[in-house]
Amino acid sequence: MKDISCTYCKETFETESSYYSHYLTVHNSKSPSVKKILILGGGFGSVSVLRKIEEKFRDNDVEITIVSDENFFLFTPMLPQVASGLLHPSSITMPIRYFCKKAKFLHAIVDSIDLQQQLVTIQRIFDNKVHALEYDYLVIGLGGKTNYFENENLENHSFPMKTIEDAIAIRNHIILMLEQAAQTGNFELQRSLLTFAVVGSGFSGVETIGEINEYVKRSVEKSYPSINPENINMILISSKNRVLTEINEKLSTTATRYLEKNGITIMKNTKAVDSDEDSVILDSGGKLSCATLIWTGGIMCNNVISELNCEHGRNGKLVVDSKLNLKDFTNVFALGDCALIKDTKLDSFYPSTAQHAIREGNLIAENLNKLINDDNNLNDFSFSSMGNMAIIGNKFGIATIAGHNLSGFSAWILWRMYYLAKIPTFGKKLKIAFDWMVDGLLLRDVTLIGSIKKKTIHSININENVPSIKEQLISQS
Repeated sequence: MKDISCTYCKETFETESSYYSHYLTVHNSKSPSVKKILILGGGFGSVSVLRKIEEKFRDNDVEITIVSDENFFLFTPMLPQVASGLLHPSSITMPIRYFCKKAKFLHAIVDSIDLQQQLVTIQRIFDNKVHALEYDYLVIGLGGKTNYFENENLENHSFPMKTIEDAIAIRNHIILMLEQAAQTGNFELQRSLLTFAVVGSGFSGVETIGEINEYVKRSVEKSYPSINPENINMILISSKNRVLTEINEKLSTTATRYLEKNGITIMKNTKAVDSDEDSVILDSGGKLSCATLIWTGGIMCNNVISELNCEHGRNGKLVVDSKLNLKDFTNVFALGDCALIKDTKLDSFYPSTAQHAIREGNLIAENLNKLINDDNNLNDFSFSSMGNMAIIGNKFGIATIAGHNLSGFSAWILWRMYYLAKIPTFGKKLKIAFDWMVDGLLLRDVTLIGSIKKKTIHSININENVPSIKEQLISQS
């Protein structure tokens, strides 16, 4: 455990308990009338809470802080389009500071949460310096991490599809495979280099295989004349008996037919149980040779969530009540991927989707407003999904809206219109719309971006006796 520095003074402490004791006795009475709202995470749910309480508490004397290990909000529905080179990474990322009109943003890793002491320990990313933050009200929206089911080989040899770095890495790897395949006349080697397997047949997996299928085939046709298109092999591995189990069977069948018509092989009732550098091992005992394995097989909670001293449900998620409060903690809310929220109407749990997280965030903001205004009659969360949509190929989508099925070009247009409207800033909307517009006219870029050096500083030693930069410049003049 690194030394913990006090946020309000220069004292440091070797243990969390010694810091907590100091903080509570020395600083806890500081501005007791100012309520402190602390938001953890920078995803759809957390940003939804932030935006709403910024509006509600514009003139209130409250202190709002949001902590995230990324300094941007990521519009995840368009992540596969970054992997396929259709969109630039900056088009689907918005700095969290853009939303902070009143709030303070801290770019840091959440280290631990103490529900009893109402303190959160964070670690600054730049130099790993540890701080502790006090809260009166806490919103936990830390999301989750990719679930490899404790298989290190799958983790080491596959690409996840969860972050912007993942999408960039997949795009770079696809281009690298194309470049290598273009330099060999060996049929088997070229086929192995051009075999792309995606594990997981939910929305993320189906949209990813659809995007990279189009990207690879268009790139080979226009830019790689030495590659035999017959050697391109796209495989979707599904543990279920059909793809997209989130939607009805009829629409799932439509999606399956389209994918297969476009050369994608779907392996149903099949699990990927292991892998090595150039192949994936299936539960049937078979071994599939592939140079590219993309894993969309689910998520799990991170250690901060799983180790939290409260009630947990499946996959370590936080159990919340109808108000989205943690049990026995009426001042703590949880939402998004890390929360298990009961849908009493269907006797099941709400799915972890963006549209649900946004609504959860809106409700939490309303309940926070009530609590701060001494109203304990909190609202219950209830939400009926408006439907589901996916783009699975060139000008082809599927959608179920209010019980009605759509497929083909109309669903494709609807997907684009809906998600473009959800992009938070006009500038980003314009960039995305422009990229979509010119995609049919221009070639997809196949520039391979190399490794980018990143400097890490674990600590900075400051000598207070050294003159300031200003003083040094004056002395030289």
